[in-house]
Amino acid sequence: MSLSVSDLSQLVELWEELNLTAADHMNVSRVETLHCSGAVSHASFLTVLSVFYIFIFLVGLGATAAVIWVSVCCNRKYSGIHVYVLHLAVADLCVVSTLPVWVASLLQGGRWLFGDAVCKLTHLIFSVNLFSSIFFLVCMSVDRYLSVTQLATAPHSQRKKVQQLICILMWLLALVASIPDTYFLQAVRSSHMDGIICRPVFPPDRQREWMVGVQLSFIILGFAVPFPVITFFYLRLAAVVPPGSDRERQSARRIILSYIMVFVACWLPFHAVLLLDTLSLLQLLPFSCRLENFLFVSLQLTQCCSLVHCCCNPALYGLLHRHDRYQVMKAVIFRYSTKTGLIRLISPALNSESSTALTDNSAPV
Repeated sequence: MSLSVSDLSQLVELWEELNLTAADHMNVSRVETLHCSGAVSHASFLTVLSVFYIFIFLVGLGATAAVIWVSVCCNRKYSGIHVYVLHLAVADLCVVSTLPVWVASLLQGGRWLFGDAVCKLTHLIFSVNLFSSIFFLVCMSVDRYLSVTQLATAPHSQRKKVQQLICILMWLLALVASIPDTYFLQAVRSSHMDGIICRPVFPPDRQREWMVGVQLSFIILGFAVPFPVITFFYLRLAAVVPPGSDRERQSARRIILSYIMVFVACWLPFHAVLLLDTLSLLQLLPFSCRLENFLFVSLQLTQCCSLVHCCCNPALYGLLHRHDRYQVMKAVIFRYSTKTGLIRLISPALNSESSTALTDNSAPV
């Protein structure tokens, strides 16, 4: 999903090329193209976005690394769902690890400084892991529901093998979904600025069709299919939460609702704007300077906001369990507080948390 680093110049260039192609078919010798001076300062806006990307990078890096550490080093065997949690954390970690490259490009006004190979490789890593992250959220919603209703008595070893196979298939599907856009990416000289930019260069005779196809694949695979599946299975899970106290059931349902709301908040705005951009490419919306400026700001802003999921996912899926929080506390506090003497103050709290965690391993969420 290279839209995370799309500059306004890329959109203008693509529209101009589409206009020129259409003009050739109509034997028009002179084509008027749009080059709008936006109401928002592009340089200032990209600088502000860079600050947000740096924040997402720092928070996401720490949170996903903590989840991976807990999953790998603490010998997690009590819940099969953590197979997906580990893969989700790896995918999110890979996404945020590419952000410094995009930030460097944004701070240069969208110019690409790293060559053609890095353009393709960075985008491929970003896109594959972004798709994978969404796919693993879908898998977790289905697995959680089935683990309560139909697979509650299934052998743990058999379930784990099935989960690992599903994870491999999800990675392959994400790779296939990312190939078309990555294949056409090139570091090319911009016609609107002095420098090189990283953007897809589609075949001239089919440029509009390729752009529409790639963007529709983002919308379908990134939201149109995952959102109904996630919503359906989590709502079904909320309806069949195992018996318990009213307080426990309400807490479980609030957590389930938070899964749905975070997914919608992160991904709906971006895909809604991307759909609007696709409609403009299909000429169902008249292209104008107002639309151009709106798409520039909206695509950049909503893509940035969508990456907040890399910070939310570790908290919602990886560190929500008391056992996970205890392991992180033990790693961070216990190991590094012995020299300061703080361990004498926090040991009672850690012991209390540990004893609680040992009995809290059967919740469906």
